[in-house]
Amino acid sequence: MNCPSCGNQIAPGGTFCGRCGTRVESNQAPPPSPHGINLDTDGQGTGRGYSYEILHQPAFSLAVLKLQPEASIMAEAGAMVSMSANVELQSQMKGGLFGALKRAAGGESAFVSTFTARGGPGEVTLAPGAPGDIAAVEMNNQSFFVQSSSYLAGDAGLNVDTKWGGAKTFFSGEGLFVLLVQGQGLLLVSSFGAIHRKTLQPGERYVVDTGHLVAWEGSTQYTLRKAAAGFFRSMVSGEGIVAEFTGPGELLIQTRNLAALAGLLKPFFPTQGNGGGVKINLGG
Repeated sequence: MNCPSCGNQIAPGGTFCGRCGTRVESNQAPPPSPHGINLDTDGQGTGRGYSYEILHQPAFSLAVLKLQPEASIMAEAGAMVSMSANVELQSQMKGGLFGALKRAAGGESAFVSTFTARGGPGEVTLAPGAPGDIAAVEMNNQSFFVQSSSYLAGDAGLNVDTKWGGAKTFFSGEGLFVLLVQGQGLLLVSSFGAIHRKTLQPGERYVVDTGHLVAWEGSTQYTLRKAAAGFFRSMVSGEGIVAEFTGPGELLIQTRNLAALAGLLKPFFPTQGNGGGVKINLGG
């Protein structure tokens, strides 16, 4: 079923258009949940009480959100760049104390920020901490796993929970947890570098370094394993733990790895010598 106002496809069982917010009534039984990652290729669109545009892609992306009066958007703590003076910012522990502890264990802030336009329309701009891209995903009653460092913002109606990612992720340096995002509405994810989209056919197996993962469909099967046979071979290969996916499904992959960059820069950082002085390795 399509929206009578803008023609956008309505999510299964939905009563509001995810693009323009028009209320839609239907007596038909909802079709099965769609598959695939619905990315906005033009970097702009509308949601329930807001519109968005992504500027300065792909290296230094900025998400600009226009809020209607009393409309809200949720974002990762610390993601705000600027906002209108009438926008109210509230930070709270999402999911209570236990939810906050899970988020902190996953490498995220224990708090989530909510931006609400009071008394009139307002604007909020958001950006990730590292250079890179921002992708807008229009969720239609779907579930996605998102690497904790890649979640930027989302519709206030989305359910965002921290899930156990498997004990082996401890060795990957990417944290023990991933985010499970469910529902209908806008999801903004960020990347270090550009975002590469990979579609897997049924039964197709594909391996991704965990440091390059951004998001993937919740229905896509995956396992965590060493990159090469044997612990020593895996370590000398420069790869630690990888994720092996089995299609069908779609993945979002970032083209750069922040941990790898930190490793390259480490020899150039000041180091504390035994004599108490500061030594700087210039690579010579």
